[in-house]
Amino acid sequence: MKQISLISALTLMLAVSAEAAERQPAVKDDISWRANFKRVALEISGTEVSNAEQYKDSPSTQLNADSETVIKGVFDFALERETAASLWSNSLLMKYGKTTLRPAEGESTSSENSDQILLTTDYTHKIWTYEEADLGPFASGSYDTEFTNNEDAPRRKIFRGKSGIKLFNGQYTKELYIAAVVESDLTYAQANNKLAWEIGGIYEYPLRDGVKFQIEGYFRDYVTYSHYEGTDFKYDFQITSRMDVKLNDTLSLAPFVSYTRAHSREAKDAGSNFMIGLSLAYSDLFDL
Repeated sequence: MKQISLISALTLMLAVSAEAAERQPAVKDDISWRANFKRVALEISGTEVSNAEQYKDSPSTQLNADSETVIKGVFDFALERETAASLWSNSLLMKYGKTTLRPAEGESTSSENSDQILLTTDYTHKIWTYEEADLGPFASGSYDTEFTNNEDAPRRKIFRGKSGIKLFNGQYTKELYIAAVVESDLTYAQANNKLAWEIGGIYEYPLRDGVKFQIEGYFRDYVTYSHYEGTDFKYDFQITSRMDVKLNDTLSLAPFVSYTRAHSREAKDAGSNFMIGLSLAYSDLFDL
């Protein structure tokens, strides 16, 4: 399965061959900082079942199912400064989601389906161009944590550094990178230092005016650890695809599919999460 996930992640590389020759206007050296609200979204879905206890013996699943509500909020913001020679981005990504089940008999239960706070600073130096996109080395540092701990598990606290090469600013390929990753995991009492490699990117393709297809994701493969911790991942794979339909200049409605797969060191089999939903999102970009 690890090989399947790797192959899926490598499909992001196909975006390179789709780069168009059309280039955005050259960036001036005196450009000011800009605020980039990449995505501020609310994702919600629900199933409401009435009188399910009266249909518990019914062959119709729709009538005896549990009522369910799934809500998820996403805030993805970056403060950027781009010149003709570089791009410096400081970003904040926050995600939180909860699933509530309301069975016909018994108490309602809730569980988190998403929980992340990610603070990142990323610097990329433009050296070359490839198919009219910028290409160069980059380095980034981030702090990965969460709003609340997951049941009896401690709260995630990871400092992560990356260094590699990145292709970006293309017409279709917004970002494509490969990097070495160093992590200092402070989740447990004893810090665990890890080394990994990672490939990831963002690809967009306009289908028609006001409608675009987007796919983004990454694959991270861990190579070494400073000590054994059973919950540490051997690999981590996440991919999301969306069909953004513009409602106006800043709002869009987007059906999406998201897939996450990871394998911990103590587990026999990999765990996965597959989600289909609809989101209402805000995005905007303006100079400060």
